[in-house]
Amino acid sequence: MVTAADPGGTRSSVWLVARPAPSGRRRTEAPSGLDRDRITTATVRLLDADGLTRFSMRRLAAGLGVTAMSLYWYVDTKHDLLELALDRALGEPALQAGQPGSGGAGWPGGLKELARGYRQVLADHPWVAPLSAAYPNIGPHARAFDAALQRLMDATGLVGAARTGAHLAVRQFLQGCGGAVRRTPEDDFCLALDVLIAGIEAKVKATATATTA
Repeated sequence: MVTAADPGGTRSSVWLVARPAPSGRRRTEAPSGLDRDRITTATVRLLDADGLTRFSMRRLAAGLGVTAMSLYWYVDTKHDLLELALDRALGEPALQAGQPGSGGAGWPGGLKELARGYRQVLADHPWVAPLSAAYPNIGPHARAFDAALQRLMDATGLVGAARTGAHLAVRQFLQGCGGAVRRTPEDDFCLALDVLIAGIEAKVKATATATTA
């Protein structure tokens, strides 16, 4: 069965399908006061208030004061809106930090900021974790997040299998935050993050030692 968080295996991502611009006549027939940005904002608000399982186009339209069919001027499916909302959440200020050398603490400080920002997004929007598992995460904000993580991994100086392993460990750590973020105290999360970073730092040191030996 396909659920709200499960788009099934046949649909394409909203980010991969170019929607044709409506003709002049169709533009005049479109509901006034609506656009994709406003609809996406309302989608995020509704998901925050009611959760993923209760989300529907009808409920969204009621909140906007329009008919459900009006929404289809701007998106093709409900899953398109869920993808748009997911990427909107990943563009929040909490995830704009996390650059190499952030706060003068090098890549460890940047990674801490990025991980804490991601945890904050998951805490603020519990629906992000299941949608991240269901959709390809290729919107502009998701790509920016991935690029920031890649820069941090580059800054470690690790290469080859060591870099791949460190990157995989970080990704799995962040993905694991999804189901536990509301059950795990922030102090415990920060401790686990410190352990992860210490492991990467140890690998960096060991790799440097082996290189100079």
